[in-house]
Amino acid sequence: MATVDTPTSAPQIAVTRIESEPFAEHSYLVSLSGSRDCVVIDPGFEPDAILEAIERQRLVPRAILITHGHSDHIAGNGTLREAFPELPILIGRGDASKLTDPMGNLSGLFGLPITSPPADRLLDDGESFSVAGLVFTVREIPGHSSGHVVFLMESCTPPVVFGGDVLFQEGIGRTDFPDGDFAALAAGIRGKLYPLPEATVVFPGHGPETTVGHERRHNPFVPGAPASPGSDRAD
Repeated sequence: MATVDTPTSAPQIAVTRIESEPFAEHSYLVSLSGSRDCVVIDPGFEPDAILEAIERQRLVPRAILITHGHSDHIAGNGTLREAFPELPILIGRGDASKLTDPMGNLSGLFGLPITSPPADRLLDDGESFSVAGLVFTVREIPGHSSGHVVFLMESCTPPVVFGGDVLFQEGIGRTDFPDGDFAALAAGIRGKLYPLPEATVVFPGHGPETTVGHERRHNPFVPGAPASPGSDRAD
């Protein structure tokens, strides 16, 4: 059964986390504090819990944002589109084909093929876009999936990253899938996440939230450089 809670690490935005079984995957509802417009990030295997949270909070979804195309992060797309037929799906260009390919999204490997509606917009590394009053910057970090992206909100204080299966609390995403690549994942974390401010909050696809500073110092899989003197250190 899905569980729902509301992290409060970034006061400028309201973030509701829905944990879906069987993989304890995290879907997120994100809105500006006080606004009804929201985005849905990575709807998983229990979309009814997402719809219930939307209804309970009287939210109006404006887009589905997908970090990567694995089945546990896209399984709810179809149900959400049935409820909101005009809701666009945005995903990194490199993983878009996985939405409609059960073997690519790994569900076919388990004998339970899942497909999603196709993407309405393809996202590229470095681009910024605005939806529901929120501004996101796309950073492509392959390794767990060949086209994996994360969504960075630099205007928040502290900044916020919705990171999918790239960086976990003292962990990283698996790299033993067909298009996995540990070296690429480690390089992406070091090059595109670790340079962010220490207090940057990372909302991952599994497990508890963390910060860039904590992972730079304590992540055993991708150790980071020591914090520089005077940095805004945050665990």
